[in-house]
Amino acid sequence: MTDILYPILGGLCIGLSASIYLLATGKIMGISGLLSQALFGPPGMNTKWLPLIFLVGTVVGGASYGVLTHQTVPFPDPRSPLLLITSGLLVGYGTRLGSGCTSGHGVCGISRGSIRSLTATAIFMVTAILTVMITK
Repeated sequence: MTDILYPILGGLCIGLSASIYLLATGKIMGISGLLSQALFGPPGMNTKWLPLIFLVGTVVGGASYGVLTHQTVPFPDPRSPLLLITSGLLVGYGTRLGSGCTSGHGVCGISRGSIRSLTATAIFMVTAILTVMITK
């Protein structure tokens, strides 16, 4: 039963937090946008600190879940630091190029009925499937 319950509760929490963030700030909850606002936005509660608090809450919430439920995550084989940095920069560039990240488009954009987000999410999914097919 809990195998089904946790993902449902997690999805409800993500949807609820996206709705609360939209109502509180008038902005869409996407991780890349929040990170950009926290790092580069002008100072002020709604432009800098609220996104930072949201990001910290995301990390603390995920870590708390792992500790409280005794979850273990197997780590992949060690990767080259250069590969990790390059990958991170490419992901950051892609989120700017796509006007948002997968969470922003997939969770918030599709729920608002955005054609752009539906298209972006479809492209993300097709690219991910092709990447796995090519690399595996």
